[in-house]
Amino acid sequence: MNALTRAISRLDAGVLRLWDGLDRAAVLRLSMWLGPVLAGLVSMSLGQDANWDLRNYHWYNPYALLNGKIGFDLNPGQFQSYFNPTIDLLYYGLATHFPTRVTAFAMGYLHGLNYVLLLMITRQVLRAGEPAAAGAAPYRLPLMLALAGCAGFSFLSQLGNTMGDNLTSLTVLGAIALLLRQWPQLLAGGARGAIVAALAGLVIGAGTGLKLTNANYALALCLALLTLRGSLWLRFSTAFVFGLGTLAGIGATAGHWYWLMWKTFGNPLFPQFNNIFKGPLAAQISVADMGWVPKDWTEFLLWPFIFTFNPRRVIELPMTQILWPIVYIAFIAFIAQRLRRLWLAAPAAPAAASRADAPGARMLLVFFALSYVIWIKLFGIYRYLVPLELLAPLVLWLLLHRLCAPPTARVIGATCVLLAVIAGLPRVNWGHHYHGEKSVTAQVPVFADPEQSMVFTVHGDPPMSWLIPNFPARLAFAALGSGFPESPEFAARVARMVAARKGPLYVMLTANGLAAGPRQGAAAPDADTAARQQRVAEAGQAILKRYGLTFDEASCIVYDAGFGGSRNSDPYQLCEVGHLP
Repeated sequence: MNALTRAISRLDAGVLRLWDGLDRAAVLRLSMWLGPVLAGLVSMSLGQDANWDLRNYHWYNPYALLNGKIGFDLNPGQFQSYFNPTIDLLYYGLATHFPTRVTAFAMGYLHGLNYVLLLMITRQVLRAGEPAAAGAAPYRLPLMLALAGCAGFSFLSQLGNTMGDNLTSLTVLGAIALLLRQWPQLLAGGARGAIVAALAGLVIGAGTGLKLTNANYALALCLALLTLRGSLWLRFSTAFVFGLGTLAGIGATAGHWYWLMWKTFGNPLFPQFNNIFKGPLAAQISVADMGWVPKDWTEFLLWPFIFTFNPRRVIELPMTQILWPIVYIAFIAFIAQRLRRLWLAAPAAPAAASRADAPGARMLLVFFALSYVIWIKLFGIYRYLVPLELLAPLVLWLLLHRLCAPPTARVIGATCVLLAVIAGLPRVNWGHHYHGEKSVTAQVPVFADPEQSMVFTVHGDPPMSWLIPNFPARLAFAALGSGFPESPEFAARVARMVAARKGPLYVMLTANGLAAGPRQGAAAPDADTAARQQRVAEAGQAILKRYGLTFDEASCIVYDAGFGGSRNSDPYQLCEVGHLP
């Protein structure tokens, strides 16, 4: 028993030494180097990215831009075919030149840079004006809060993939980090303050141009700058210059695409907001997905609790998290505390007043709250919350130190953050396949004259456009019945594309469960596969019939295709298309 007691004592002493050893500047600096590397290794261990959006448009869009397919094909990636592909050029370039393991590591490493920026933000806020919140661990606490932020469900479930939220979050955190690092210059105003604000706007504007869902963060940060401690002129001029920088950033990363969409389709945001721009190829509607937002004011007020208990309201994956209700309650308590002080006209305690004036802390809290409100009104899709999810542990820590005495705040904060991390660790992701030499492989038939032929796709799920880069570049593709807001001109465009081609026409259908080769004369598939293929065929025929077309099932030939090392994971079939009598 004495031996066991001594062993436990030595273990406890070792753990305490390790814990104390984390509170060193050298450890913090080392983590900034190792964090992105670790993220890259985790991404590589997950395998080849194969998420639904990659299959639908993240792989096709950069290919289309680089190969003159914009306007030549007709929305093969559904209406997302016309999203700005600039952000996807990075992944496409990596994946077409390097093995999948290299691509996965590079994407994970880049996503891991969020940890570095988050650490910089946390250090700046706690060190510059939150000594009570930092406590006696000026290096260990920022490290722990940054790690907790990177343990969020949305960030980890997207690690290394192509959805773009983990990549553009770098621009959001980068803008905040720049403002905090140059806080004295910002408050001093003048030319140097204007340059800082403009550069921060340029950074977050670049992210907004790459992915428009970041517009709420740009707007929220611009409004948060109005809370600066200074004159009214300083506040408005700083926010104005920041806004100009944001517009410049959007122009830098998306201006070329908006101009191309305007020239090609008469709508710079085609087909979105077509109720305003009225491009002829799409219906005159806004094309906004409002199915994820709260349905009424009751849901609006209780939303963090609702999507905690029913995550399907905000995300397609099964998700467990408890951090958002905790942060929400802390915000409500903080606002109630401030309103009570205003009502009673009671001055804040000196310590509380110093925390309220902490450089950047107030701006960060206002930014967080405004971003959440704008998100809930415009999107409601959880994976767009990556920047706020990363900042949430730090924000909770700041709120608790405004609500409680420092010792109490540290105990409550540490407990809440630890429980939130444990509960929120993702057990699922958006889809991966085994690694291979190439990211995408597909068996493709020979076309005698590709420019005189055409391929239709007739179901949006599963997406088929990821196969297109394997085909000849002058072979046209068009998606029918895919959810694109079709107008009468859309049907007329399809008819003109068909009439302009003298070669054979084809329809591409999914072929899961079918053996490669001609369908006619092949062994009969099992009952489930046969029933599924019958449903696919009937749905395809119904869609083609709207355009006066049909296809011959006896002509169908199955080809192998897949992601990474899963070469035959996603077979497809081509069937000859003809006109209805």
